[in-house]
Amino acid sequence: MHEGGHQSFSKYTWLNKTSAYFLNVMGGNTYYWKIKHNISHHTYTNMEGLDSDINIEPFMRIHPEQPKRWIHRFQHIYFVVFYSLSYFSWIFMDDFIKYFSGKISAGYVDQKLSFKEHFIFWMTKAFYLMVYVVLPILMVGFLKALIGYLILGIVCGLAIAIVFQLAHVVNETDFPLAPDETTGKIAQQWAIHQVNTTSNFATKSKVLSWLLGGLNFQVEHHLFPKVSHIHYAKINQFVKETCLEYNINYHEHKTMLQAVHSHVKYIRKMGRPAKAM
Repeated sequence: MHEGGHQSFSKYTWLNKTSAYFLNVMGGNTYYWKIKHNISHHTYTNMEGLDSDINIEPFMRIHPEQPKRWIHRFQHIYFVVFYSLSYFSWIFMDDFIKYFSGKISAGYVDQKLSFKEHFIFWMTKAFYLMVYVVLPILMVGFLKALIGYLILGIVCGLAIAIVFQLAHVVNETDFPLAPDETTGKIAQQWAIHQVNTTSNFATKSKVLSWLLGGLNFQVEHHLFPKVSHIHYAKINQFVKETCLEYNINYHEHKTMLQAVHSHVKYIRKMGRPAKAM
């Protein structure tokens, strides 16, 4: 689904479009995702007010420019619960807020949905509810279906959130200021901006690379989003050599555990009360 949305799953456009719609099968909405992810996140990575993926206020403080609330001092503890609920929030709340408000992502000029997208939105949401909620209740009963669905949603939400956060929200990555208000330009060149705000993890693990579809090679993905992940391991070598040649910091954790530790350390720092003068 992710590579289909980036047009990197196949050389055939129709196959990319078809694979992208598998997000709808999982309860999401591909149309909204492409705008939020491809435009907002991939263009303005880690920029407050523009990268929708780091805008999870007021629940968590991710960017230094975001307001600090008293509850954030505990975010390095409760993040597991919050991430676990993110899948339910996405499919049952976030998509509907986008649909009825017309506000899809930060920095994006809203456009009216076509009749086709209206139809797809409601039909796939109904299909999802029927397959994942109603049908299991009819087959095994309400309680068993509820328990099964909660397990599915919690595991899915936790996995998606953790993988994303390890790619961008760690101690080593940058969180740049918003573009210049007059010119609208980002201070760094686009490619350097992507390297500075992104981090890899466990790139030597073939099992993890297979499970994540190459999302542990996040630096290469942000530089070459339309290239299939099967090439990232080789591209990784070239990118590292180029960064070394031009003295650009390249972020990569050897293991997933190291990346998780860096993430927890960072969100703890972001939630820490300001020191008294």
